[in-house]
Order: sequence, then C-alpha cells, then structure tokens
Amino acid sequence: QERMPQTPPFTAMFDSSGYTRNVYQSKEDNCGGLYYHDNNLLSGSLEALIQHLVPNVDYYPDRTYIFTFLLSSRLFMYPYELMAKVCHLCIQQQRLSEPGLDKNRIRKIAPKILQLLTEWTETFPYDFRDERMMRNLKELAQRIASGDEMYWKTVQQLLQNLIRKLAAVNQYEEVLAKINATSTVLKTKPQSIQRDIITVCNDPYALAQQLTHIELERLNYIGPEEFVQAFVQKGPLDNNKSCYGDQKKTRNLEAYVEWFNRLSYLVATEICMPVKKKHRARVIEYFIDVARECFNIGNFNSLMAIISGMNMSPVSRLKKTWAKVKTAKFDILEHQMDPSSNFYNYRTALRGASQRSLTAHSNREKIVIPFFSLLIKDIYFLNEGCANRLPNGHINFEKFWELAKQVSEFMTWKQVECPFERDRKILQHLLTVPVFSDDALYLASYESESPENHIEKDRWKTLRFVSEV
Repeated sequence: QERMPQTPPFTAMFDSSGYTRNVYQSKEDNCGGLYYHDNNLLSGSLEALIQHLVPNVDYYPDRTYIFTFLLSSRLFMYPYELMAKVCHLCIQQQRLSEPGLDKNRIRKIAPKILQLLTEWTETFPYDFRDERMMRNLKELAQRIASGDEMYWKTVQQLLQNLIRKLAAVNQYEEVLAKINATSTVLKTKPQSIQRDIITVCNDPYALAQQLTHIELERLNYIGPEEFVQAFVQKGPLDNNKSCYGDQKKTRNLEAYVEWFNRLSYLVATEICMPVKKKHRARVIEYFIDVARECFNIGNFNSLMAIISGMNMSPVSRLKKTWAKVKTAKFDILEHQMDPSSNFYNYRTALRGASQRSLTAHSNREKIVIPFFSLLIKDIYFLNEGCANRLPNGHINFEKFWELAKQVSEFMTWKQVECPFERDRKILQHLLTVPVFSDDALYLASYESESPENHIEKDRWKTLRFVSEV
C-alpha cells in the first residue's frame, strides 16, 4: 500500500524568509492560465488555480498552496461550488465513473485524493456544516473506496474525525449561548455587594493562568476562514451580493472579540465596586500583577483587555485611589502596549514570544495569544490594500500568499494545549459574574470619588436621575 503524501506541519509551511512559494510547476502550467516569476506562483485564472489544486498520478499540490487556495477561494466562489468542481475534475480525470476500474490506477491516485480531502476537512471543517459539501465529500470518498476496499478504513476515519470536530463546535456554541443568556449587565451597584475577584482567587498568577485557559479555548474554535469572511462584503463572483448571507457557518471570531470587551468591563467593575479607597487600590495592584503574569505567559490578549479596563475613564479618573497604587509596574506594561508607531513595542514582544514558541520544549513556552483586535486589523488592511484581481482578470495570488502567511501563524498558535490546571470556580466567576454598564461604571466611580468639574457633576445628576426612574 502506497503511503499518503506527506505534508509539513503548519509551522514549517511558511518559512522564515517569506513563504515556500516554489509550488510544484509542470510545463503545462506556464501556458495553462498560471503565471510564475522566479518559480513563484503570482497569479492565475480561477479555473487554472482550481485545476492546480487537484492531484493526479504524478502530482500532489504543495501544502502551502492547498491552504492558501482553500482560504482565499471563498472570495470568488462558495466552498460547496469549489468542492463540486474538485469532485468533478477528480472523477473526470481519473475516469472514476467508469465500470471495472483499474485497481492499479486507483492505487496511484486514491491516496492523493484522500489526502487532499483530509487536509480540507481538518483545516476548514466548518465548510462541511453545509449539506452540499458533505454530500460531495461522501460521494467522492465512496467512489474511491468502492474501487479498492483497502481505502474504506481511511474514508471512515476521515468522516469520523470530521463529525467529531463538528459535534465539538456545536457543543461549544451551545455553552457560549448559555453563558450569554445568563450574563447580566448591571445598571447600578447591587444592594448586596457581589463576591469580588480577590475573594474568589487571591493569587494573581492563578488568575492569569485561568484567563489563558479561556483564551486558548476560544482561539481554538476560530476557523481560519472566519478571517476572510469577516471582510467579505462583496460576493462570490465579484458582484454586489454578499457571499456570506447564508454562508456564515460560525461566529466564533465575534464571540472572541466579545470576550475581550467583557474582560475589560469586568476589570473596571471590580475596581469601581469597592466602597473603600484602599480596597480599590488593592484591586488595581492585583490586576497589575495579573497583567504582568499574562505578559510573561505570552497571553497578550488578556493583558491588553486588562490594560484597556484600567484605562476606562471611570477608572482612570479615580485620582485619590491611584495615588495609593505603586504604579511603576503598570507604567512598564503600558509602555509595552503603547499604540504609537503602530504598536512597535507590542510587535517586538510578540515576535519574541513567537521565536520562543518555535524552540519550545514545553506547552507553557509555546503559548502565543496575540492581541486579537490588532491581528484582525492587520489582516483587514492587507485585504483592503491590494486588489483581489489583476487588470487581466487573473486572481492576485501574491496577495493571498501574504494573507495565508498571517493566518497560518495564527493556526500554529491556536493549536497549543493549555498546560495549566482548570479551576472551575475561577472560570465560572470570570465568565458569568455580572459586570457594570458604562453608566453604572460612572455612577460607581462618582460615588467613590466625587465629580471634579461641571461636566462630571452634570453627568452624575443625569445618571442618578435615570437610575432612580
């Protein structure tokens, strides 16, 4: 039995000097609608690029090409349309529909087709939440397996893995929906003060570890295609109808952004809740320690959420409270996350964490959780800054190599298993404890330290009036 074509892991996909773009190139490709320069694939017609995805007896596409094309093709056509074309080409080229198939020929091509289907189902499983995708997948896989029984096992394995992944995401989405349904936003301070974070977890290091649990779990469920879908307004054949009206198979990316916002508001709530100044100062110092540990772990998303919670004006205006805080550590963190020069300091720290991750011996050293909003912004600007098509109608593949390079780095980060033990009590608090609305934060802040000027006094009067109504 011939072994499956081997493909490198994600980390090796795009080498450090750029990308391994020396995609296998046969003579026909030069005149078959694909354009190369120095052996790098730069552009091609959609048909030629689809053809380039389909393996044959002598050829299997490079993994970087498979990932890049599957990621970007959804800007031009629905995944189920691509799947239908791929199936059609496989059946047509390998004459898989003919009776009395030649087993030798099947054995030469079957492992390659199955490998392509395996890569698609493993990297973009959410595409298969579409019945049309599943139908085509099963049909092609069964054609191959019926040509030679030795492939039944591979086909069964592929389908089982896919069904398991889809079941896991369904379960995760149900849990998220439950959390969202129970999470409350407080309009004013509750009568009985809720348990504060320090009572639930008095160790800032433990809290940073539980935050990392939440981050890694949520990262893990974001599909690479969600980055592309987030920006697709104009759809599949470059006309004006949206490509993702009925196509959006997940909203894990949005759920992750919502988590960042919740964490910021939770930090601000915990600081504004205590009545006594020294308690508020203690909570601020506690969160500074949590943020510092997040930085050490490589959890930049929680770090940034904590800093943005501390910088909300209801918190930053508490001058008497801040006067009691030793702020040297906070200043260092703020410097690391300073947005000037396009977040130069943060990007340097992120590169350092990425390097550490590449040579890591333990899961703890592998952790890289990027500041997510900035990652989305970078991908957005890359998408906006270059055209999808060239003037001759070709697809601008150079742009998509760059897009895939950024997303594949994220794919490596999201696969890290969290090395810390879960603490259900702390996780429960972080995910479900009520947080203040903007108005409630200001109200609590003015009650803690009186308004200082006319604008604040007017605002306080209005807020008190509204809360009493």
